[in-house]
Amino acid sequence: MKKLMMMVAMLAVSFGMQAQTKFHDVELNEAKGAVKCIKSNQMGQDIVINFSQDGKMSQQGMKDAKYDADGYLQSAKMEMMGNEIEISYKWENGRVVGQKMITGMGAIEAKRTFNDDGTTKANIMDMGGNQMETPFTNYKFDEKGNWISRTTEMMGQTMEQTRTIEYYE
Repeated sequence: MKKLMMMVAMLAVSFGMQAQTKFHDVELNEAKGAVKCIKSNQMGQDIVINFSQDGKMSQQGMKDAKYDADGYLQSAKMEMMGNEIEISYKWENGRVVGQKMITGMGAIEAKRTFNDDGTTKANIMDMGGNQMETPFTNYKFDEKGNWISRTTEMMGQTMEQTRTIEYYE
């Protein structure tokens, strides 16, 4: 009887793992479709995010990713410039609407607002009671409908963010 229960438990675990067939990390990165890789440069640092065919991302410095049963990333740890940051995500209607980042210097909360077309209108960051809004405008899109260029304003500086997206065929 004990062996039978163990076999049933093992089958349930493997069936549960098979039920998860899609991850939503592409959507987390404000993209859609069969994305293979997103390359960008943020604040002088090259960022490369790779995606498996089932949508799960891998990125240098990312570890301890935790997903819910539907494949939505709930939290992860990132190594950035020698510091570890713990990030948790808040999802609504298939997109990230909020993040909380815990660093050695405290917590930062960020909220995304959206335009009518679904693009990110702004990120609003709360750093210990000080709020900073970063609006996004002048979007340019690739043939798959993903943004490859947008303008943002931060601390009085206007910057263009660009990224290159590779797709699975």
